[in-house]
Amino acid sequence: MPETPETPGQGHSVGHSGSPHDHSAHDHALHTHAGDESARHDHSAENPHSHDHAGHDHSHAPKVTGGNERRIFIVLVLTAGYALIQAVGGWLSGSLALVADSGHMLSDAAALALALVAYRVARRAADEAASYGYHRVRVLAALANGAALLLLVAWITWEAVTRLRTPVEVMAGPMLVVAVIGLLVNLIGAFVLMRGEGSDQNLKGALLHVIGDLLGSVGAIGASVGIMLTGWMPLDPILSVLVAVLVLRSAWGLVKASLHVLLQGTPAGLAPEVICADLEGLAQVAAAGHVHVWTLTDERYVATVHVSAADGAEPLDLPDLVRARLAQRFGIEHATVEVNRAGELRRGHGPESA
Repeated sequence: MPETPETPGQGHSVGHSGSPHDHSAHDHALHTHAGDESARHDHSAENPHSHDHAGHDHSHAPKVTGGNERRIFIVLVLTAGYALIQAVGGWLSGSLALVADSGHMLSDAAALALALVAYRVARRAADEAASYGYHRVRVLAALANGAALLLLVAWITWEAVTRLRTPVEVMAGPMLVVAVIGLLVNLIGAFVLMRGEGSDQNLKGALLHVIGDLLGSVGAIGASVGIMLTGWMPLDPILSVLVAVLVLRSAWGLVKASLHVLLQGTPAGLAPEVICADLEGLAQVAAAGHVHVWTLTDERYVATVHVSAADGAEPLDLPDLVRARLAQRFGIEHATVEVNRAGELRRGHGPESA
């Protein structure tokens, strides 16, 4: 069976006497953990193998940047402040587009606050309760943001249908002024977030919320100008629905991406067959298989892989060699490599006894 990746943040070294080795006397290699008591690691005779983690850095320190956190805080202040102004403007003018966008912005403010909390929690170091750390709190926050957007889309659509059946008088002038201010606020917010650091689903979720607000402001401007020119009140709910459709597309993409990470789906471009073929291109590797790749967060890849040594190759050299290859070719920063005896490994299936 593939070995479960060891506790992150611990320098890990394992020594075995060779790849094909005898467990009849129940020799046990010792795992030496930095800062911990030595723990015994024992392998059954049914699946003899050797593996090594020597020289491999298992640090899973959070890749959370203070810059991203500050950017979200700035946008939170802008969003919450303008949402209140927009709510008052929408109520006074009777515009559903403004009221809908105000509700959208208030939900965004809550989502941004949730994102900030996620950053704080993600900075916590790994412990016994969470050996990989708390990075996925950010992914959960992104999922919550996407779900909130989907609920908002449903509410806007319901209100729009109601207003199409029973048109409501809209004061286009005040509506236009508030919408233009909202557009400026959202442009500033989008600019701040687009300058964020790294690939971060939490930051992307916040940016999608702001872009949705920006589209809402554009829709409100279009509706107000159209009403001023034509006097046709259904323009307001119609444009609200169009904005909701655009937000729906972005929200669903965010939910889908977050679920893929949480379900430990294989990252795009990292198919196990491709990785096996690449590893088997190494002169020291006779076969590779039983590859599993997933993402700890949207930007951190983790893998387990089995390999067997080619004739003349030193089995104990394979783990470091394979890890270096995975990092260089596929960006996989944390890999557990298990070395099997020659002839017992089948591509994609691991040991025949597995």
